[in-house]
Amino acid sequence: MAEHSKIEWTDATWNPITGCSVVSPGCTNCYAMKLAGTRLRNHPSRAGLTDSSRAGPVWNGKVRLNDQWLEQPIHWRRGRNVFVCAHGDLFHEDVPDDWIDAIFAVMALTPQHNFQVLTKRSARMQEYMLKLTHDGEAERLSGAAGARFGDEADVWVANYINGWSNPSNARDHGPANGTVPRWPLPNVWMGVSVEDQARADERIPDLLATPAHVRFLSCEPLLGPVNLLVTDHRGHDISALRGIACDPSDPDGPDEYYRTGKIRWIIAGGESGPGARPSNPAWFRDLRDQCAAADVPFHFKQWGEWHPGDGMGDDIDGSAFGCFDDAGRWVHPVQQDFAATRQTMFRIGKSRAGRTLDGVTHDGMPGEAQ
Repeated sequence: MAEHSKIEWTDATWNPITGCSVVSPGCTNCYAMKLAGTRLRNHPSRAGLTDSSRAGPVWNGKVRLNDQWLEQPIHWRRGRNVFVCAHGDLFHEDVPDDWIDAIFAVMALTPQHNFQVLTKRSARMQEYMLKLTHDGEAERLSGAAGARFGDEADVWVANYINGWSNPSNARDHGPANGTVPRWPLPNVWMGVSVEDQARADERIPDLLATPAHVRFLSCEPLLGPVNLLVTDHRGHDISALRGIACDPSDPDGPDEYYRTGKIRWIIAGGESGPGARPSNPAWFRDLRDQCAAADVPFHFKQWGEWHPGDGMGDDIDGSAFGCFDDAGRWVHPVQQDFAATRQTMFRIGKSRAGRTLDGVTHDGMPGEAQ
């Protein structure tokens, strides 16, 4: 946990919950998992959360609430972007609802920050948010705030969510000015990790059906091409960047469209660290172009360990290399007779690889919600 973060798309990390389990290919080289089983294995927030394996430390599914860190954002007066549970998953199947309630209560108590919630458990996220909305978010989260921080916090959260301009007023004083409910919380951004098309089809429809002020994707590590025109479990086609969908089997034809939520920010990046897998530059370019066509901010975080050989010159001397063949498959080591038209990648390390895509640094961030 850090008041300042080196992650390019956030300002700080907040880890009220640590621990996780492997659920998809993007988890294989998880930095947080390796750290929890090595340098931090004896830290009270990480001890016992991983098991040893031939491939190194692996999450064992245990999760932990770190009470000592729960209220940290309350003490940060200057507003910032905060990555929530960078070393765990807020919506892990073994995280109780009351832990999530407490974290949402803190986010409601600190409207000066933007909280970036990223999960691989999209179905649990959708289920929790819909149930919270159905049960009455103001009452439930104010109760969580009161249980942790006292009666004043209880009143403040209830009044804030209900739209009062002065949430400190006593409840029986009535709203001061304006009663537009602040729900979903305007400072909470909800995102899912999407490393390939299978995860896009699985997780994006859940995210679009989740109440959220801002929805985003983290396509890192990008392990395959991703088309953001996805198909949900009903067979409906969804344009995730435009927020429109249709039923292609509708007897009236696929021209009968309806509105959905939409993605308002895309993060993309390659993998770093030992065992890093390369990303085809074409995958990044395609995501960039999809975002540009829909006027959605695009953030290119990093190449990671591997960089395309185009224009690298002497920087690639002695570096390990491989290539994507004509079918898009990774070939390593490369045979001497590989075609010159194939995309060659060199392992030069994260720092040398940098984070420019076709000579451009992409630092897109979401603006006002639409």
